[in-house]
Amino acid sequence: MNWIAIKFRISSVSHCSISKNKGMKILIIEDEKSLAESIEEYLQKQYQVEKAADFKTAIQKILNYDYDCVLLDITLPDGNGLSVLKTLKEDHKTDGVIIISAKNSVDDRIEGLDLGADDYLPKPFHLSELGARIASVIRRRKLDGKKVISANDISIDSAAKTVHFKDKIIDLTKKEYDLLLYLIINKNKVISKDAIAEHLAGEQAEFFDNFDIIYAHIKNLKKKIIASGAEDHLKSVYGMGYKYEVL
Repeated sequence: MNWIAIKFRISSVSHCSISKNKGMKILIIEDEKSLAESIEEYLQKQYQVEKAADFKTAIQKILNYDYDCVLLDITLPDGNGLSVLKTLKEDHKTDGVIIISAKNSVDDRIEGLDLGADDYLPKPFHLSELGARIASVIRRRKLDGKKVISANDISIDSAAKTVHFKDKIIDLTKKEYDLLLYLIINKNKVISKDAIAEHLAGEQAEFFDNFDIIYAHIKNLKKKIIASGAEDHLKSVYGMGYKYEVL
């Protein structure tokens, strides 16, 4: 299956209205209209998405706005995508960058990574893989190289993949750990149920009939946090999703 076919399998996770994570923005710099639209449709249930179809528009956007991740095609009708990347870095922007290009030579890949790109994904690609790469880049950027992150009285060791309340380990499943890390990285931001489903299940999220599995993970996570003696800061936002409140 290639990316052209994938656009007809865009996830419709539920019949509920979709609530985006308004705090996270993606910029798609891609001149191939059908591909840009497929990526936008796939990502917009989870992020705010903007597009630029040419070099001039791309430069204007990266200089005027900040993005959590930029998807960058190397070949643009009026310029080179690598020049966009150079401009981004020269302006000391911290946006994550994933190069998406049909040009898959080793030299292109090395040059892009040397200029500061976080990842390189050759066309054609599965949208679910792109989604996973974006989540990984944003997660690394937000961790900023830190192995341990703390929120209120909870600490997470991202290297050991353990969660502590004071000196006590909170025993979590992999899904519960991934969910807690995802919410704490995006602390004080409402994360939609669709975004959580996509984060935990990837392309399998499109086969969810409802959010029962999300509710179960949330319920178990809250129960284990409270049982450890920690205060429960995982809050439900009615009709929208969940957030981890940091005071």
